[in-house]
Amino acid sequence: MKKIAKRVLIVLGIIVLILGIAAAALFFYFRNRFMGPTVEIKDPDSAAIVTTTYGDVRGYISDNGIYTYHGIPYAKAEERFVAATEPDSWDGVLDTTEWGPISPQGAILGGSANEEDNGDNNCQNLNLWTPALDDGKRPVMVWLHGGGFSSGSANGGNTDGTNLALNQDVVVIGVNHRLNVYGYLDLTEYGEKYEHSDNAGLTDIVASLDWIKENVAAFGGDPENITVFGQSGGGAKVLSLMTSPYAEGKFQKGIVQSGATETLGVTFATKEQSLAITDKILTKLGITEANIEDIQTVSNADLQNAATEALAETGAEFEVPLAIGDGYGMEWGPVIDGDYMPSAPITEDGFADAGFDVPLLIGSNIDEWAMAGLRRDATDEEKALFAKAYPNEPESGANTVDTLIRLPMLKIMSHKADQGGANVYAYMFTHQEGAMGAFHGAEISYAFYNSSEKNGMNELISSVWTNFARNGVPSADGLENWEPYSRENPATMILDDKSYLTVGHDEELMHSLAPDYEW
Repeated sequence: MKKIAKRVLIVLGIIVLILGIAAAALFFYFRNRFMGPTVEIKDPDSAAIVTTTYGDVRGYISDNGIYTYHGIPYAKAEERFVAATEPDSWDGVLDTTEWGPISPQGAILGGSANEEDNGDNNCQNLNLWTPALDDGKRPVMVWLHGGGFSSGSANGGNTDGTNLALNQDVVVIGVNHRLNVYGYLDLTEYGEKYEHSDNAGLTDIVASLDWIKENVAAFGGDPENITVFGQSGGGAKVLSLMTSPYAEGKFQKGIVQSGATETLGVTFATKEQSLAITDKILTKLGITEANIEDIQTVSNADLQNAATEALAETGAEFEVPLAIGDGYGMEWGPVIDGDYMPSAPITEDGFADAGFDVPLLIGSNIDEWAMAGLRRDATDEEKALFAKAYPNEPESGANTVDTLIRLPMLKIMSHKADQGGANVYAYMFTHQEGAMGAFHGAEISYAFYNSSEKNGMNELISSVWTNFARNGVPSADGLENWEPYSRENPATMILDDKSYLTVGHDEELMHSLAPDYEW
């Protein structure tokens, strides 16, 4: 009976964890999708007409004077799993005041995919906000949304770029691109047509950078000063771009916000794993080499269900640990194919070659996944080490301090510094959002100057981000001089109501919590 009771408790614990993760995922989806600033979509304004490579676009001007464009096509993908091509040119003026289509949404963190036809494979469009249509050569900040490589979009919510463009005088761009099975199904063994299908979502983002470089000057931006920034999966997308030679030279700086786990950012899927996923999906769908083109017409529901099962099965086959919880499973993402992605971002003795000249601002949040149930009963030793690492935080924080993302962040910043290229600047976001703590994604609204809180964090975080975009060194009024991170001098800026620079502040704590982890 005791064994049965123990098993019941274990099962209940797993259920509680899964429910917590699901609740967190729903919270972030609706928070990011709907809880940003209220933006009234206005009628097209002739004063907001801009000539692009493919034709004239007409946006609108917001009440505070920001020129706004939604759904500008930067490429087109008429077939699934095939590299997008240049968009068709058009005559006349294209009104860009409505959000463009987004990718179909896929499963993430072991959940279920949305089976509805809720997106479009031809989702290669971007949103743009700029203070003026002049030759101001403003820094260009390109946002890559979170949701892993499986879900999310750049449309609206708390990543609306109006306030960031207005308050920091930058051009803000959000990119929609293919996700999940549409972005990363490996059909490379089925002919040249499907070359780079295993990284199609990444090829979309690179295509957007080409469009931006060609056209952003007409929107008041500097095509030679482009920063890509993203949170969670968006941060991992930044790391992917810093790894691919196909993206080299198309942007100048990167910002990674809580953007990696051990298998989604530190490294990515191997070719062997990728082909195994594909084999399982095709088998489930009854597709062989002889009828491979049937993959173009399979319903989204059937495709997503087969993909969800294949990810779980392949994760178990290769014993890939789930990011959250026990057991095995895989997530969609880039594939290390020796070409488009020649290596993982983290190499044995440094960082991917393509990222050598790219300065990096990188960090995470102190609590991250606490709201999803990732808590511990800290020992007295761990409480003491936590107090030493974070003297301004309450003792209860020792139970929720993050390791899931913090440890990969330490590995990435250390290896990037080892490379001996452009500088790495490290931060830790500790500003508490009430009982929620400094949770996963808490910094996003501040980076976009979109928080309704009157606590100075909008100005602080957005200034740090945009000053880094301007000159490659993060800074803000009142902050100490921000030193680069290295193994010898692991300088980290604690970003909070009272920010300060510290050195190696949590190394003892992390070694105590994860004694076998090496960074």
